[in-house]
Amino acid sequence: MEENPVPGPEIAPRQVKSSQLGMRWLREVVISLGISVFIVVFLYQPVKVEGTSMMPGLADQERIFINKFAYHLGSVERGDVVVFRYPGDPSKNYIKRIVGVPGDRIEIRRGAVFVNGNRLVEPYLPVQFQDQRSMSETIVPEASYFVLGDHRNLSSDSRDFGPVEQAAIFGKAVFAYWPSTMVGKLR
Repeated sequence: MEENPVPGPEIAPRQVKSSQLGMRWLREVVISLGISVFIVVFLYQPVKVEGTSMMPGLADQERIFINKFAYHLGSVERGDVVVFRYPGDPSKNYIKRIVGVPGDRIEIRRGAVFVNGNRLVEPYLPVQFQDQRSMSETIVPEASYFVLGDHRNLSSDSRDFGPVEQAAIFGKAVFAYWPSTMVGKLR
């Protein structure tokens, strides 16, 4: 003889109220926005390149990310592409390459850059972007950097406004994201 099981209460599939879904969605959006704001404010900031002084590596209207935290942990090094407040008008930002660090002796002879008496090797500088300007030797002061644009014959840089104070540097250019043909790590 078979026993009849005692019927119990049926378990209904969990029903999620639309208000709960809305709250979950809102929570996820708020968390995502919070993380995005943290990244932009403290770590990476999108920047639009304006001008041609960093061609061919960076073109006019190109979009890049700068790492705002890079120099809190590490030091500014020769070859870094940095964004800084322009010494002549701190409301303007410039982007240039570091060619001289504190204590370096910088001299430019007919466009060739010499650092501490040795010619600087600049593989990022095409021949057509070089100029013939010369500059007598200068010593980069403490907590300052000598910067040059890669498109030398169109660049306003330390040859014109002098070394840039470290306090004015607020980011290291690290990644290009627009246009899509230029996406990649910056060198």
